[in-house]
Amino acid sequence: MHIEPGVVNEVKMALSYATAAGATGLTIKSAIDTMRQSNIAALALRFIMATLLTVFFFEVLPKFPVGVSEVHFIFGSTLFLLFGAAPAAIGLAAGLAIQGLFLAPADLPQYFMNTTTLLFPLFAISWIAERIIAPNTPYVDLTYTQVLKLSATYQTGIVAWVAFWAFYGQGFSAENISAVTSFGVAYLSVILIEPAVDVAVLAIAKMRRGMASSRLFTPRLTQVA
Repeated sequence: MHIEPGVVNEVKMALSYATAAGATGLTIKSAIDTMRQSNIAALALRFIMATLLTVFFFEVLPKFPVGVSEVHFIFGSTLFLLFGAAPAAIGLAAGLAIQGLFLAPADLPQYFMNTTTLLFPLFAISWIAERIIAPNTPYVDLTYTQVLKLSATYQTGIVAWVAFWAFYGQGFSAENISAVTSFGVAYLSVILIEPAVDVAVLAIAKMRRGMASSRLFTPRLTQVA
């Protein structure tokens, strides 16, 4: 889902500073809400874990160049279900920064676009979760259909943002439309995999409820809201 160098020029890239600022504002608000429920130490533990997993997902798992971007296994809904919105958001942003600074410097100029692309769909998951998951339902008791809706929200959001940046930067030429379409079709195939992973992770958490109830994970994983 990385926006490749040259897709958006330096002048147009200024928009990404504003969108990333909006995503940062949502992250700060979510972090404050998290600290009201837990504490800053628990928040730190969770976002460190989310960061490590993000780097692992980006650098170790397979990725495939398709159209205007790459198909990555990000598992945004998995991070959300395990750690909550704020730690997942901070972890995704920190993971992108580590990747750009130390592992893929060519991606660093696109950092704010990539952050926007990952974080807004994550907060869309949080919004959807409040509406499809009853307050008395811990995440370990979610149905496959509920998990599928969360994953589909995240993947669709990523495709929408990648398409936005591609059209914003390169216009609506037939070649660009084709490249965006091929990426979108390929990326949405992740929906076939991510919900199954989420269900498996939640099943393990349910069996290991004692461990899953630690400060390392969001309380909602095993407790009611």
